[in-house]
Amino acid sequence: MIIATLTEGDGREKMKLYNTMTNKIEEFKTIEENKVKMYVCGPTVYNFIHLGNARPIVVFDTLARYFKHKGMEVEFVQNFTDVDDKIINKSIEEGISANEISEKYIKYFFEDISKLNILESVKRPKVTENMKEIIEIIQKLINNGFAYEKDGDVYFEVKKYKDYGKLSNQKIEKLELGARIDVSEIKKNPVDFVLWKKKKDGEPFWESPWGEGRPGWHIECSAMAKKYLGDTFDIHGGGQDLVFPHHENEIAQSKCAYHGNFANYWLHNGFIQINGNKMSKSLGNFFLLREILEKFSGNVIRLFILSTHYRKPINFSFENMEDTKKALQNIVKSMNKFENIVEKYKNEKIENVKNSEFSQKIDEFDKKFEDAMDEDMNTPQALATIFDQIRETNTFISTNENEFFTIYYEIKKSYDSLKEKLENVFGIAIEVENTMKEEDGENMELTKKLIELLIKLRSEARSEKNFNLSDKIRDELKVLGVEIKDNKDGSSSYKIENKKQD
Repeated sequence: MIIATLTEGDGREKMKLYNTMTNKIEEFKTIEENKVKMYVCGPTVYNFIHLGNARPIVVFDTLARYFKHKGMEVEFVQNFTDVDDKIINKSIEEGISANEISEKYIKYFFEDISKLNILESVKRPKVTENMKEIIEIIQKLINNGFAYEKDGDVYFEVKKYKDYGKLSNQKIEKLELGARIDVSEIKKNPVDFVLWKKKKDGEPFWESPWGEGRPGWHIECSAMAKKYLGDTFDIHGGGQDLVFPHHENEIAQSKCAYHGNFANYWLHNGFIQINGNKMSKSLGNFFLLREILEKFSGNVIRLFILSTHYRKPINFSFENMEDTKKALQNIVKSMNKFENIVEKYKNEKIENVKNSEFSQKIDEFDKKFEDAMDEDMNTPQALATIFDQIRETNTFISTNENEFFTIYYEIKKSYDSLKEKLENVFGIAIEVENTMKEEDGENMELTKKLIELLIKLRSEARSEKNFNLSDKIRDELKVLGVEIKDNKDGSSSYKIENKKQD
């Protein structure tokens, strides 16, 4: 197996990532030179995704973008779990098929992530499209002596895999003590986990050598990772909650079936929290991504997520989101300023180009940015270098405001550098943000016209002594945050209250 170290041009070993398997930051070495193969567990599609689900989507999208920034080819696979107990329960609840449920929420998934500016090159296989491969790996495990069939169910025999618990740092003996004894006593050991489930009435099923049924959750990712990336690939990622049992079980299955290393690096993002608790559907303390997108742009959400190191928890609040929005507005304002200078002078014949130290400073900012990203994808530190560069560029412009003809190339260099880092690495679409600002301005103008129309109608109602209608208009506007004041001269004025989110 070829191992290629990710290096700088001088050959110095560069990128490091925290590997959950070894519990330390390690040099990142790819199997193939200039190529990264990455698998990330995707959503179970029975509901809209919440903000916590969006974090791994943004984190690993940014990692893939950074690899591309460094000139590497990226094979990125993120699956859909489209058959599962939760999907089946949802189908019963809504009175439609499990397939209709999963297809509906896959459609909503794409609607939501399209606003997060996610790479379109990600391969997104469905479990139901890979049943042949799932059955094949289960049969392989049986043939290799690591799985057994009982009455139509197939289980992985955990004790036969000596390294079980290595990823999550758990001992089989302790897991056995804490395990619930299966009532049916079908399993050889209570820690054995299911690979294939016998068909139940009303559930979707597939034909298999063990009878009609459907796969267990863990085997699905093993089969799809093998199919699209091979026996061994570079990175397997997901949220911290997947370390055990999901990823632990994936490793056991894959290594026992095909004897490869499965994944060389295991990366896990921290949770998004509300009041110190993990945001999750099971706890009921979550905000749907689409709910947040009604209040904030996808760019704000990306910046919010990337402002914290991916392994650390993020505390969500609307106040924090508002702060992020202001930070983004400052970024966009400066980027527009730089772009205007670039556009204004790009066709001018520029003479006596100023030879300053600023060009070198830009190179230093780029290096600091990459140093931060290379140190376990330290996005908050990388972001700090971007803010420093923006501040320095603004200072450079203000101290040379009468010399744009001589500093054009340096401003362009800084603008291009920032645009590459913000848009291509962080995935923050400046132009989209500008468009949204224009739309907000248009919407505000329309809102003002509608308010003024209602105030006019109210004045007419008052003059006609239709006080019921007059009061109703005033009360309804007040509910919407519009306070009307009746002046002594008979005219009316208004103010719009800023309602703070809880």
